[in-house]
Amino acid sequence: MLKENTLKRKLREGQTVYGLFCSIPAPVVVEMIGCAEYDFVIIDTEHVLVNPETLENMIRAAEAAEITPLVRVADAEPGTILRALDSGAQGVVVPHVESREQAEQIVRNSRYYPLGTRSLNSGRPGAFGKNDLVAYMERANEQIMVVPMIESKAGVERIADILEVPGIDMVLEGAADLSQSLGRPWDTRGELVKTALASVQAAAHSRGVPYCAIPRVAEDMDGWYEKGVRAFVLGDERGIAFRALRQQLGKLRDKEQELRKRERGYESSH
Repeated sequence: MLKENTLKRKLREGQTVYGLFCSIPAPVVVEMIGCAEYDFVIIDTEHVLVNPETLENMIRAAEAAEITPLVRVADAEPGTILRALDSGAQGVVVPHVESREQAEQIVRNSRYYPLGTRSLNSGRPGAFGKNDLVAYMERANEQIMVVPMIESKAGVERIADILEVPGIDMVLEGAADLSQSLGRPWDTRGELVKTALASVQAAAHSRGVPYCAIPRVAEDMDGWYEKGVRAFVLGDERGIAFRALRQQLGKLRDKEQELRKRERGYESSH
């Protein structure tokens, strides 16, 4: 059954919220993210192969851990968005949004009448028809989030038109693909990318739409926070896990080297 979208409420209240991309298709990983006290998780189905049953169980894990489950879909097609929302996602993150027309399509595909044309279904978000389905439609229209990703030069140039579309709940940056679109692949903290992202944030702020930043280093928080940004995605769990694994191994290898030196010193003195 569709629950309150706590991310949407926290954004409305001006609270600072933290999220994480989840790229490992396993419910237990989502549960860990929730237990680590993140506010929301973005389950990635754009770059990662996730079967429908696993996706549904990952969303269930988010519900159990009391964090908001969003799904980054592969495209803005009605069927793609429909399956994510019918699995119980409380919002869709749509990559590569570059025009007002695309934004209108996303909103239309994500909401029921009279706000959109999302296909009717009495599955798990609607408690399988246990409760009044018209009331569920109204609640879904209130709770579901539509989050376009701006990750190209065209998207940056047309951000004002995109944000004119009613029903956009948050804008998420995509500095990696944006850097490539600007001819500077992986220069995600370069001046060209920073300037482009700042223009997106300014446009969102002027229209009262929350902007979600992805800080690459802790220092990035300073500038965004001063601009009024209160939503942050802190990377994806694969990168965090990889760095933690390397760091743990590095600590023990350093300790081993210290012990070897001590051992050689002991042997040379006897």
